[in-house]
Amino acid sequence: MVSIDPLTATAVAIATAATDAVYVMFTAAVVARRRVPAASWSSIWYLLSSYAVISYTENWVYVAFAAAGSWIGAFASISFLHRPPGGPPVGAGPE
Repeated sequence: MVSIDPLTATAVAIATAATDAVYVMFTAAVVARRRVPAASWSSIWYLLSSYAVISYTENWVYVAFAAAGSWIGAFASISFLHRPPGGPPVGAGPE
């Protein structure tokens, strides 16, 4: 029988939601051709994703929580991070 720790499941979902939100910011920085912000967002992206990967490699059930968090992160970041009219994409930042 597979046991699920609710705290770990929640943490995996939050980590992957944050990972997807950061990925959107990374992509915006790449599209804007901003090297320093893109590199910074990339570092944060890998730090966040490593927690989820380490957590669900011990128990495959956490993959479902990772997928749910990923969906939430992508949906929320696209919904709430709007591109200013005529400006660079959100997350691009100054170089």
